[in-house]
Amino acid sequence: MGENLSEIFFRPDELACERLTIPAPLYNQCRLMLSRCQYEHVFIPVRTLQIQAVLDDEEVIFIDNQAYAVKDGQGGKLIRLAWKFRRDLDRDNLTEPAPIDMIYYDEKARELHNRLIGEFKKAMDLLEERAKEHGCEPKVKRVLPFPKADS
Repeated sequence: MGENLSEIFFRPDELACERLTIPAPLYNQCRLMLSRCQYEHVFIPVRTLQIQAVLDDEEVIFIDNQAYAVKDGQGGKLIRLAWKFRRDLDRDNLTEPAPIDMIYYDEKARELHNRLIGEFKKAMDLLEERAKEHGCEPKVKRVLPFPKADS
């Protein structure tokens, strides 16, 4: 097993929030992946979109691998979109779509979300195959606020 790695991500100001659902198989796979891993976070590269997803119990954040920022001497990648799981809304069975709050941190977040529905699932399938062979790699995420500078 490798050493613990830490990654820093900046959460920009929220541009918008939309309540919607994600397909049940996608949500269920997220829950299963977390339950099978001994770490708090699962890092999932979505290479086709140049995005890194970080899954934890509360949300999935989607980070732009190309966008890097520095604030107060700390550098990190920018979050473009987050899916916050809505545990306050019950699902009657495992086949019902799962409610989320989709939080926009980027003007193109809705377009990214539409593409992620399929690409994120493929990336999780690939990671799941590899995890069966090697287990989860330990990493720690730190999310820092990154408000826009006042003009």
